[in-house]
Amino acid sequence: MTEAVPSRHHDIADDLRRQITAGRLEAGERLPSEAALADGYKVSTVTLRRALAVLQGEGLVDKIHGKGNFVRRRSRKTVYVGGWGTLDPWTAAEASLRVTVRSTTVQAHGHLTTLLKVPVGSPLAEFFCVSLEGDAPHGMAYIYLPRDLAPAGVFDDESVCREAVSRFAVLGPPPASIRETVCARPPTPDEASVLRISSASPVLAITRAATDITGRVVEAARLVFPGDRVDVVFTTHHTTDERQTQG
Repeated sequence: MTEAVPSRHHDIADDLRRQITAGRLEAGERLPSEAALADGYKVSTVTLRRALAVLQGEGLVDKIHGKGNFVRRRSRKTVYVGGWGTLDPWTAAEASLRVTVRSTTVQAHGHLTTLLKVPVGSPLAEFFCVSLEGDAPHGMAYIYLPRDLAPAGVFDDESVCREAVSRFAVLGPPPASIRETVCARPPTPDEASVLRISSASPVLAITRAATDITGRVVEAARLVFPGDRVDVVFTTHHTTDERQTQG
């Protein structure tokens, strides 16, 4: 009986994996070009890319379009608290974590009109936020509010804006309800670029809509996290209907 011979690309993946786990290839380090690696292992670039795909699937290597292949940094996870619409205050407050914020005014179009239930062209306040640990992104968010509901001063005072979105939280007063839709999917090219992940790495995407007591949508958000860098926690509260019977 003939034993199966391991494919050459698995041999290459094993060798690179050993170099990564032994620290000879350090976290964040850019690997040699695919052509150079293929030449070093004396294989075709097709075989070399199959080997890299194995490591990308294992979360050891990220392929960043236009930049190359990098040893993935082992980032700790942050926690997103579903139902409250916020990053967990304990992990979000860690000194090593920071959030960059860019705010502007845009006009509602496409999916934004549906999410916020506003006419096309309605003015919206847009906040684009990226949470980072060092230079490693942990998540990104686009947060939208009707322009008349944007907190006072956020466009004039960067510190006010930064504080308001530091946990990807609902920006205005506490809403009457929050609806969140969660799915796992491949990243878009823009998301892969911002989060510095490969197009093969799954992301966790959350679409959030907050409404007031009248049913008006007061905020909509699209949050995206690398699948290996976040935990999402939802808590369900049960109430007991106690009925007193008379004898």
